[in-house]
Amino acid sequence: MSKDEIKPLVKQYLLDEFLPGADADEVDDSTPLMSGGILDSISTTRLVAFLEERFGVTFEAHEMGVDYLDNLEDIASLVAEKMAA
Repeated sequence: MSKDEIKPLVKQYLLDEFLPGADADEVDDSTPLMSGGILDSISTTRLVAFLEERFGVTFEAHEMGVDYLDNLEDIASLVAEKMAA
């Protein structure tokens, strides 16, 4: 599965779970999720659980931070790399 296939699935999850009622156009590939305050530690844990279940990947503890999960582009890249491994 490519990054371009992963992004809309993750975006829809974020909109449904953490931004109910938000316009989909408000979230793009570079919208800061963690550094922008959309995701806190609990919501990040929920996001990781979704990613692991939906895409069949496993995250390491160090990958659950802003360096890996701060925007859709970063998330999709990491998931795609994990799926290809």
